[in-house]
Amino acid sequence: MKEKLTPVWLLAQRELRDQFRDWRILFPLIVLTLLFPPLMNAGAGAAVSFMNNYGGDLILDRLVPFSILIIGFFPVTVSLVVALESFVGEKERGTIEPLLGTPFLDWQLYLGKLLVGIFFPLAASYLAIGLYLFMVSKQDLALPPVHQLVQLLTLTAAHAVLMVSGAIAISTQSTSVRAANLLASFIVMPVAFLIQGESVLLFWGNDQVLWLAVIAVLILAALLIRVGLAHFQREYLLGREIDSFKFKWIWQTFKGAFIGESYSPFKWYQVQVVGMLRKLKRPLLLIVVITIFGSIASYQWTTSMIPADFSAVTQEDIDEALDQFQFAAGLPSDDVDISFGFIFLHNIQAVLMMLFFGLFSFGVLGELAFSVNIGVLGGLMAVLNALGLPVWTLFTAGILPHGIFEIPAIIFAGAGILYFGAIMVTPDPTKTMGEVFIHAVADWFKIGVGVIFPLLLIAALIETFITPKILLSIMQ
Repeated sequence: MKEKLTPVWLLAQRELRDQFRDWRILFPLIVLTLLFPPLMNAGAGAAVSFMNNYGGDLILDRLVPFSILIIGFFPVTVSLVVALESFVGEKERGTIEPLLGTPFLDWQLYLGKLLVGIFFPLAASYLAIGLYLFMVSKQDLALPPVHQLVQLLTLTAAHAVLMVSGAIAISTQSTSVRAANLLASFIVMPVAFLIQGESVLLFWGNDQVLWLAVIAVLILAALLIRVGLAHFQREYLLGREIDSFKFKWIWQTFKGAFIGESYSPFKWYQVQVVGMLRKLKRPLLLIVVITIFGSIASYQWTTSMIPADFSAVTQEDIDEALDQFQFAAGLPSDDVDISFGFIFLHNIQAVLMMLFFGLFSFGVLGELAFSVNIGVLGGLMAVLNALGLPVWTLFTAGILPHGIFEIPAIIFAGAGILYFGAIMVTPDPTKTMGEVFIHAVADWFKIGVGVIFPLLLIAALIETFITPKILLSIMQ
């Protein structure tokens, strides 16, 4: 193993020497890294003064963890250019041929570039955080607890690995530094939104959930590294000279993957849909396990959070819980006119949102959305049980009639997203990353059109015309 890693260290040393000799990279990075912490500190102080002058109750100590998170993020965005031009930059400078001519393996080339790409952002982030903590200590402000500081430093490292691994993957797929820099917005903006959610957890003081966020970011980073390694081919770097967005090629590729050689609906269903169902055996088994244990865990967790003494529960609380259940069961309400079209389109929208989030996270965020849907049902059952209502009767009458179609549809959607993520991280030397992506999306829509959408259609019909009648008959 040591012999296999030796080329990685040699390449990393070469890259470090080149980067340290380039003042155009070092000078802006050092200046901005040292300048941003004082600006952040001054901005936080001004915000506290403004809020307190107008009756707010804001303490500067509470902004320190948030400031550390932002200060750690800023240098990564600045130094991301090192990773973005790692491969495509050498191609433009004409130094890529000698590098690719070395006896190094593809994964050794990739990891060597990745290590250097991570080193600069992470070193700059930790330098900025250290300077800020020094400034905070001189202002008689309370430093974050040790465990929280460890969380923030770990989260900063996770952000750096996530963004750099994405930048390296972009660099291998781009044909110019300009194109790579433009695509960097698809890295910076999602991580910026992610940091907004993590900031909410910081202000809530929920350390356990924040650790889950750290684990989720590390999983995404590992998947991005795996994707880069799976689709990195040195011949591909030299084979393309210009990028072009060919809608016709995209459509033809998708159409060919979706239809295949089937020229009739029956043949298409028999070959394409049934073939995909065979491929989904393992993802389906995993999703079924997640569904069962997720609903039970949500029920147990919600039950543990509900107070044992329900003496203060009023009839209005019970009516509100029943209203929520009626809405979930498809009964009309005062706020929303529930109809077949509303239910069907709402379910289609939920499934497509799962797919959308899964496309940009290799299935991780899609499975998270799936888990939320399952968790909501378990939590609602726990609330109804705590209110003394007949849970199983309500479930059998209000959820099960259409749920026997809707729940399997959601399970198939989750399994398809899980399969998509597995395909994206699986090496396929016969296809480019774009071709693998299009084929994986086409595979999901085979299940979507052949199984998921018809099941949701049947579920919407039952939820609109049958379930309300059954539920009303037992509630009278």
